[in-house]
Amino acid sequence: MPIADQVTEQMKQAMKAKDERRLAALRSMRAAFLNEMKKDGSSSVSDAVCEGLLRKLEKQRKESIEAFTNAGRDELAAAERAELAVIQEFLPQLADEAKTREWIAAAIAQTGASGGKDVGKVMGALMKAHKGEIDGDLARRLAQEMLG
Repeated sequence: MPIADQVTEQMKQAMKAKDERRLAALRSMRAAFLNEMKKDGSSSVSDAVCEGLLRKLEKQRKESIEAFTNAGRDELAAAERAELAVIQEFLPQLADEAKTREWIAAAIAQTGASGGKDVGKVMGALMKAHKGEIDGDLARRLAQEMLG
């Protein structure tokens, strides 16, 4: 079943169960899908597009959690964490640190990178080969560590 259909189905279940936090997260996901469909007038969204939208929502939630935590707004941070958990249910797992290091080493060899100034080249090759499978922030940090 496509991701967009799964979200819609789980939204119905959350409404019946009166699970407000889950419902809020599912509604935001569905809204992102509907906005994407409106852009080109299509009647559905591919799973690849859904994943990209969900990654964007995931990143927004992580940034919000950090901001709320730094501001001492723990109740808002908890709400964002709950939404983040729901969003992550629909996303495939990203590569762990060991696998990411392995891919970075291969990208370094492929691009001939030799120092910190070549991080951009390495990241370009890495994201081209493993987009959607890798955490970009982790990859950039590890690439800088390995090259610097």
